[in-house]
Amino acid sequence: MHALNALIRDIPDFPKPGIVFKDITPLLADAAGMTQCIEALAEPWRGKRVQAVCGIEARGFIFGAALAQVLGAGFVPVRKPGKLPADTVGVDYALEYGSDRLEVHRDAVRPGERVLLVDDVLATGGTLEASAELMRSLGAELCGASVVIELAMLQGRERWASDAPLHSLLRYD
Repeated sequence: MHALNALIRDIPDFPKPGIVFKDITPLLADAAGMTQCIEALAEPWRGKRVQAVCGIEARGFIFGAALAQVLGAGFVPVRKPGKLPADTVGVDYALEYGSDRLEVHRDAVRPGERVLLVDDVLATGGTLEASAELMRSLGAELCGASVVIELAMLQGRERWASDAPLHSLLRYD
């Protein structure tokens, strides 16, 4: 994972003072690094019969779609409100300062379908847990979740209420 870590750029004071943003764009721009990243994301899920990979808006789409292809699964976009054209189901969730909502098409997954959640970063865990709740509301079977980066100091893993595994490639304390 050292090679992947070298492709993550720290941007101090973004989006506000005191925050060190983990920028994945150098990773996305590096063909070999991106291939290594997707293969590493796929490794724990090979042979787990994943039927749908649910990528969380927006950067989760990048990793999720590529991962779905590698795993031979479908791709489901988990979106912010008002972005999907057909009938949707959603879940509201609390943020540190306010709330937000995630939605999927009502027919995005079938009851019992084995789904994997994917996002770029696990920070406080609210978005990932809300996505899991959304999949459970549709009757999906949650295989687990994968993230490229875990910001361990924000304790997002503690919000993960599922017994399903939560896998991260890079962990920053």
